[in-house]
Amino acid sequence: MAATADRIQMVSSDITQMTVDAIVNAANRSLLGGGGVDGAIHRAAGPELLAECRTLDGCETGQAKITRGYRLPARHVIHTVGPVWQGGRQDEPELLAACYRNSLQLGVENGVRSFAFPAISCGVYGYPVAEAARIAVREVRRFLASDERIETVYLVCFGPDVRQAYQQALSER
Repeated sequence: MAATADRIQMVSSDITQMTVDAIVNAANRSLLGGGGVDGAIHRAAGPELLAECRTLDGCETGQAKITRGYRLPARHVIHTVGPVWQGGRQDEPELLAACYRNSLQLGVENGVRSFAFPAISCGVYGYPVAEAARIAVREVRRFLASDERIETVYLVCFGPDVRQAYQQALSER
């Protein structure tokens, strides 16, 4: 198996076009679509995704649920609800870390070997990008170090600030 560092790839791409086993959706608690990456995933997957999400009874912050990918090139969508940034005093770092851990665990339990993650909570939820990137990289590294079943985790960057934050986080040990 490749070293942990070789199994993490940073890409600038449209997450809805990623050919992976699962893309991770930075969802809201209803799981019924929204703005940003959530809306883009729902639009690209088609109405069947919304219909399946209606059966899931929402999702709590830090938790994850899985659906089919429908019209996406990905087989699955793993929906996780990131925390809204409130200054870091409402357990936001632990909740964000849980998003990555729970998404990876749920994926592995469902045979997922390749994942594409957006920068969870960094859009309208206002999480500071540099801090979120450090948490994402730390949690992905920890998971990969203990689980050989995952082949690749793509960290999908939606802008230069996110790309720079991931580059910095990946360069740290």
